[in-house]
Amino acid sequence: MLKASHLISISSLPSWLLSVFGTVLGKSQPISYPIAMAPGLVEPQFRPPHNSTPAQTTKPSSTFGNVHNYLPGRTVVEQYDETYEYEQLRPRFPDVQWPPYETVPYVDKGQLGDPNFKHLLAHATDVFDYNPKIGTEIHGVDLANLTDLQKNDLARLIATRGVVFFRDQKNLGIDEQRKLSQYFGSLHKHATTAVPQREGLEDVHVIYTGENSPDMRALFTPTFLWHSDVTYEVQPPSYTCLKVLTGPPRGGGGDTLWSSQYAAYDMLSAPMQHYLSSLTALHSADLQAQGSRELQRPVRRAPVTTAHPLVRTNPVTGWKSLFFNPGFVTKIVGVPKTESDAVIAFLNEVVATSPELHARFQWRQGDVAFWDNRCTNHSATYGFAPHRRHAVRTAVQAEKPYLDPGSTSQEAELSARHGVPKASKDGSGIVNYND
Repeated sequence: MLKASHLISISSLPSWLLSVFGTVLGKSQPISYPIAMAPGLVEPQFRPPHNSTPAQTTKPSSTFGNVHNYLPGRTVVEQYDETYEYEQLRPRFPDVQWPPYETVPYVDKGQLGDPNFKHLLAHATDVFDYNPKIGTEIHGVDLANLTDLQKNDLARLIATRGVVFFRDQKNLGIDEQRKLSQYFGSLHKHATTAVPQREGLEDVHVIYTGENSPDMRALFTPTFLWHSDVTYEVQPPSYTCLKVLTGPPRGGGGDTLWSSQYAAYDMLSAPMQHYLSSLTALHSADLQAQGSRELQRPVRRAPVTTAHPLVRTNPVTGWKSLFFNPGFVTKIVGVPKTESDAVIAFLNEVVATSPELHARFQWRQGDVAFWDNRCTNHSATYGFAPHRRHAVRTAVQAEKPYLDPGSTSQEAELSARHGVPKASKDGSGIVNYND
């Protein structure tokens, strides 16, 4: 199985092939990322003139033979006015230089949250989990108007559930989104990806894919786009907040999936947990920087490679999780390369192909996902062409990853608290296929 350092990004293709993309897509067209920040690869993006007509701009006629005008696999493509509501949040790539990050203090507000989340949920109209391991959706909560007690509960819930979803957050503009995230800590400024057109928002990451952009999934292995945000930093993020401004209608594709690293750790046998807990992994920003340079875009901060423990403790829950990232981990430290490659391949499979670890979210305009990068990976999906997708993201710098040998696990605590049977890990027995 290929690892991140062996993959070829479109930015590293020969110049003659890039010129082909330029001819097809328009020589001056920008290039951007899919809905969640890809580890190091970029995709061509087509932005049509304001007066151009997307592939389908009107609702299907009633001639389709049913009262809902339902046509399998087709969704209506929105045609945008010349005055796009979020024009100031379109992407730009400022040519500036930032110094290396220095250590910043961090105290996790989730440690102040109520164990029962009573403040956050006091006026919620609905709350439900996606599955026992990861993912919670809350209705009736306005993220733009939380009290400090509610924010503390929110951080605790995100750390507990991995990712929490909120629908139709009309009041959470970009300024409110930054203010909410800043309550939890200093915002991370990305060295290579797009920031908004509006000045002063350099700590906001813009995700933008224009109408009729090509589907570039053939450039990736199935595991490569799984990642946790900028884990190559010395202090990688705790909480990331992502709001979709514009996107496909329901059923239009482009979902995002999250994978629990708490549950991934709990999948492993005790000997494997012990072995991985003794290891560190290298997380590298080099591929991102390489892609930007080859696209003649600025690299605003020199890329870094950082060693982090392969198993870490979340300071809010006290649970152990894998801290492995298919997109950024390039090597396991202190073991032969054959062994390193085998560990990476094995963990890629665990993260990407274990359904019980996953929560899948179907976005609508105005939806927000808030997740904890310390205990989740996530992956964008393709399949949303020819729709426009536009989102903005803020991420909070957290503590330097550490492993407390005395910490417990999600499975152990839930088993003790609720009597949930622990999974069998010895591989013995005869069972029927779980269809």
